[in-house]
Amino acid sequence: MENLENNKVINIVEKVNEELRKVIVEQDEMIEQCIISLISGGHVLIEGVPGLAKTLMIKALSRTLSLDFKRIQFTPDLMPADVTGTKIFNMQTREFELTKGPVFTNFLLADEINRTPPKTQAGLLEAMAEKTVSIDGEMIELPNPYMVFATQNPLEYEGTYPLPEALVDRFLIKIVIDYPSMQAEKEVLKRHNNGFSSIDLDKAGVRALFSAEDILKAREEVQRVQIEDALMDYIVNIIAETRNNPTIDIGSSPRGSIALLQCAKGAAAYSGRDYVIPEDIKKMAIPVLRHRIILKPELELEGVKADQVLQDILSKVKVPR
Repeated sequence: MENLENNKVINIVEKVNEELRKVIVEQDEMIEQCIISLISGGHVLIEGVPGLAKTLMIKALSRTLSLDFKRIQFTPDLMPADVTGTKIFNMQTREFELTKGPVFTNFLLADEINRTPPKTQAGLLEAMAEKTVSIDGEMIELPNPYMVFATQNPLEYEGTYPLPEALVDRFLIKIVIDYPSMQAEKEVLKRHNNGFSSIDLDKAGVRALFSAEDILKAREEVQRVQIEDALMDYIVNIIAETRNNPTIDIGSSPRGSIALLQCAKGAAAYSGRDYVIPEDIKKMAIPVLRHRIILKPELELEGVKADQVLQDILSKVKVPR
């Protein structure tokens, strides 16, 4: 078995956690799941009300990893070309020249993605799925690594559009965050009272410690994490239950199985292991699947949440020993 004590993943996990906690209070689950997605090579959808440090966390993460970072504020009048870019005719050269949009970066923050119509949301689909962008028939590769962090307001908020299923399915995980505890909120106040500013990461002491190459090497290590055949059956059984469960209208596609495998391996590496255990799968099942299932309409009207149904499925599916 590979010794993980001095590997790239553990180094990234420990140091990135240390840097992010200089600016983020209490949001341990969000930080952990974002790092697991990072080393697993997938995109992240984060749902929560404004003001919960989602943007700050992503900016700090890109700083620590020395990666290029761009932000798009999604609004109702945003057009697909505003995301991907376009070709503009140069009168001097008499040729069309490419003007790249903000999608050309390592970390793209798609802020309040569900405030723009589906046509513009779909402008991200090729970038997320293929890591390329097609502009006027020309296919252009995006930087590597490339990762989309999209934030969305709860659907109950005014002026939101539901995301197309094809786009939602491209997010490796969906993180749902809530208000901080009173103790954590007081700590936030203390930091601001002492001069902390969310727009000045230098003053907060957030350091650039890693590079794009480090991330790619960490992903190679995650890929080498071992998983037993019985645990693959466990993943398949969980996914099958989402398709057969009477409370679920549409279950997870095979992409959900692949995502759960990826994240289980990422969670194992995050914990310092080169092998998957059942707890890795159970821990990642809800963030991986909560956006990949659609409940029966009558249950949604009754206020039943996807997390509750998935928790029930996990309690029923037999865990390998």
